[in-house]
Amino acid sequence: MNYEIKGTPLPVVIMTLNDGESIKTQQGAMSWMSPNMVMSTNAGGSIGKAFGRMLSGESMFQNVYTCKGGNGLFAASSSFPGEIMALEIKPGRSIVAQKTAFLASETGVEMSIHFQKKAGAGFFGGEGFILQKFSGNGLVFLEIDGSVIEYELAAGQKMIIDTGSLAVLEETVGVEIQAVKGVGNVLFGGEGLFNTVLTGPGKIWLQTMPKSTVATSVAPFIATK
Repeated sequence: MNYEIKGTPLPVVIMTLNDGESIKTQQGAMSWMSPNMVMSTNAGGSIGKAFGRMLSGESMFQNVYTCKGGNGLFAASSSFPGEIMALEIKPGRSIVAQKTAFLASETGVEMSIHFQKKAGAGFFGGEGFILQKFSGNGLVFLEIDGSVIEYELAAGQKMIIDTGSLAVLEETVGVEIQAVKGVGNVLFGGEGLFNTVLTGPGKIWLQTMPKSTVATSVAPFIATK
């Protein structure tokens, strides 16, 4: 499979598949495709896995598109202004992503739920107690809110980030929360009660425009009845 990612601020990933190759997507991800792409909808394994996807912010069912009778074309578009990331998953290299990040992947990639190891990080860290974990072998395409910034943390190196800025991290990276110090800072600083602390080793990908921040910014301008 070959692919290219085009367009801003609402990008699309355009994939060219060989005869017999398949791509699986979140429901509603397809934007356009060639006529020889055949769709099938399934639970992607056991009912337990289907419920796991639902808990991680995705639908219970997945669509699988298979190329039949020659090369085919399939395009999936982002649902929010930002970027589409293509990451290669290998055995021994799993990644963890924010809820609703999944857009599409090769069929060798397995998506499951990922529980924060520390409850505090889950409840106050900005991304919830359950995230998405991707393992197996193949390419996965993820939706990122705004622009994406990549860092690689050395063993023991820490990065303090604002709630919601965490998009993707390697599973080796530790996640904790840290309370904002000082009553005045909490009341007037506008940064909330907690920050998220990431500890290496491993890569992290941060996003510049979390949906939650956008919602807070536009809320005063939306008329309520």
